[in-house]
Amino acid sequence: MVRLHVKRGDESQFLLEAACSARLAELAPLVARIYNGRLKVQRLCAEMQELAEHGAYLPLNMQGLTDEQIEELKLKDEWAEKCVPSGGSVFKKDEIGQRNGHAPNEKMQQVIRKTIEEAKALISKKQVQANVCVNLEMVKDALDQLRGAVMIVYPMGLPPHDPVRMELEDKEDLAGTHAGLEVIEESEVQLWWAGKELKETKLLSDYVGRNEKTTIIVKIQKKLEEDDDDSFLNAEWADSHALKRQFHGVKDIKWGPR
Repeated sequence: MVRLHVKRGDESQFLLEAACSARLAELAPLVARIYNGRLKVQRLCAEMQELAEHGAYLPLNMQGLTDEQIEELKLKDEWAEKCVPSGGSVFKKDEIGQRNGHAPNEKMQQVIRKTIEEAKALISKKQVQANVCVNLEMVKDALDQLRGAVMIVYPMGLPPHDPVRMELEDKEDLAGTHAGLEVIEESEVQLWWAGKELKETKLLSDYVGRNEKTTIIVKIQKKLEEDDDDSFLNAEWADSHALKRQFHGVKDIKWGPR
C-alpha cells in the first residue's frame, strides 16, 4: 500500500494507505471525507465541552439576554424541563448567554470529558508522528463514541437547535463561519503531489509507479485555490508600469479626447 501523508497547506493532517491501483476519482473524495470528518469531530468536541460546563443551548431568541430582559419579554426555555441531564444538574451560568447554565453533575461531566479525549486521540494530528494511519472507520468510531456519551448524559435528548445535536444529525449550519471555510466539499477537492495535480481521470500508479512501499506527501485543497498565490500579479502594486506612472505623476490621466 502507498502511504499518503496528507497536508493542508504546510500543516500535517493524517496518514492514509491506498493501493497503487486506486482510482483518483475515488481516492480524492475519500481523502476529503476523512479530512472533513476530522473537522466535524473537532467541532463536536468543542461544543460538547461547552455542554459539559454550561448545559444545553438556549433558544435563539433568548441568547445573549440578561435575566431581567428575559423576564420582561416573558420568554421561557421550553426545552429546559425536557432535556435534563442524567443524575440532575448543577447550575453554572454561561457568561456568554448561549447555554442555559444547567450543567450535568461532576460524574456526567467526566463521562463527556473522557470521551472527548478519546475521540480527539483517534483523529489527532499526532497520529502522523506516531506513524499511525487514519481511515474513515476511525473517524466514524470517534463520532459514535461522542454520540454515545451524549446519550448517556442526556437520555432525554437535546434541543433541536443545540449545536451538539445538529452536528450528530448532520444538520449543522456552517454558513458564514470560519469552520465553514475549512470544509472542502468532495466535488471541489483536489490532490497535489510534487507540484502536480493528481487528475481524477488517472490511477495513483500513473504518478507514483507500482512500488507499494512508497510514501508521498499529498496536499489537499479546494479547486482554484492554486490560483490564489498568483493573484498578487494582478494587483496594481505589482504592475511595474503603474509604479512608474505614479513616480512621474501621471497616474490615471486620460490621454484621449473628452
